[in-house]
Amino acid sequence: MGRLTTHVLDTAAGRPAEGIRIALFRLEDGGARTLVTEAVTNVDGRTDAPLLAGESYRPGRYELVFRVGEYFRRDGRGGADIPFLDEVPVRCGLAETDGHYHVPLLVSPWSYATYRGS
Repeated sequence: MGRLTTHVLDTAAGRPAEGIRIALFRLEDGGARTLVTEAVTNVDGRTDAPLLAGESYRPGRYELVFRVGEYFRRDGRGGADIPFLDEVPVRCGLAETDGHYHVPLLVSPWSYATYRGS
């Protein structure tokens, strides 16, 4: 069975990003978004369980929305009332029915990067 996992690293502080809220949406034909699940990163910067696995996993187009602005505001690095990065959307396609898709997010208050991890 396929699965989708994530991991968030705070590159500015050099540590896992604990407490980041993540929303996962399925993107439907025609542009509609359907909320699949929400999770919060733990002390390791990971979610306690895969975002998709088992019966809930199915190939398709998805969007992860990482709410990084809240995270940086909590520890005083959020800057002004309007942070440079607030919500980071990452859209990805899951094509393999039994693949493990891992979407890491490397983030600072001013930049981010992502890739298909292992």
